[in-house]
Amino acid sequence: MIENIDITKETSGQLLANDPEYVRLVSHISDLWDGAKNKAVYAVNAELINANWQTGQYIVEFEQGGNAKAKYGDKLLVNLSKDLTRLKGRGFSRSNLNYMRKLYLAFPICETLSHKLTWSHYFELLKCDDPLEMKFYMKECIKEGWKVRELKRQINSSLFQRLALSTDKEGVLALANEGHQVMSPADIIRDPYVLEFTGIPQQKRYKESDLEKALKTNMEQFLLELGRGFAFMGRQYVIPIGSRRFKVDLVFYNAILKCHVLIDLKRGEIKHGDIGQMNLYLNYFKNEICQPDDNPPIGIVLGAKKDELLMEYALQGIDNQLFAARYQLYLPNREELQAQLDLLLDNSNE
Repeated sequence: MIENIDITKETSGQLLANDPEYVRLVSHISDLWDGAKNKAVYAVNAELINANWQTGQYIVEFEQGGNAKAKYGDKLLVNLSKDLTRLKGRGFSRSNLNYMRKLYLAFPICETLSHKLTWSHYFELLKCDDPLEMKFYMKECIKEGWKVRELKRQINSSLFQRLALSTDKEGVLALANEGHQVMSPADIIRDPYVLEFTGIPQQKRYKESDLEKALKTNMEQFLLELGRGFAFMGRQYVIPIGSRRFKVDLVFYNAILKCHVLIDLKRGEIKHGDIGQMNLYLNYFKNEICQPDDNPPIGIVLGAKKDELLMEYALQGIDNQLFAARYQLYLPNREELQAQLDLLLDNSNE
């Protein structure tokens, strides 16, 4: 087994440590073995995915072979699990076999499977009953490199339904086929934002500063909820104007849109004055902070509630990219959101 070599004076001597040719040699060999390990992992994963798919194919073809149902009834997977576990060991539970069967039914053409995903990814994807939803999460997984934990969180927070309900039928189909595209400021807005990871109980009285601290503590998950391209810049960002000092709760930079994103948190309902205050912050950023190659900043006032008509009038006539959106401290009801989405698609067919 080849171990990592630390090129230091103590291990190699002054001559080797300062020899660029030798340092390059070690670097090339190290890179070679890193690449070999990555290729080996990819190859093993590809074989496992193919074996799972083919197992599902064998099961489905056996079921379709005639009198299998009469002979085995609902006990086929139970018996198969027992026999395969006896022969091959772990990995052949009834649940696993059922999902292998689902894998084949969902992807009847093996070439449509992506080997960039693991079996654990597919296990979660196959829990989606809606084919459009499954395609969306698969695209996002590949594009964003989500780990299984991140995929589970996005499914549980109903990301697909939340994004889909803000568009029309064509937008829903594009979402499923292409994933979430960030091309304009409106594309980064979610309503509601789901912040269940903060751990703040829904009924508990809390301050805006409590929510702000919780978001900073759980920044990795908050960035996942915000979406693609976000980098955290600061909390309680000071804006000095004249003799006064204002503070923006959270400031980010979005690398895709090439602009700053300012977020102000409101514990209760968003008020029209909150919109005016955010507009002030955006004007300051445009004139004092943004660089010549930056696009205009985006402002998001994030509150627990909002009155749609009030926000419509409050935002009217504002030239800045300013949005009012809701957040919730609990996971949404996926069944209710899916029912709304189904209704949207059904009405689009009329």
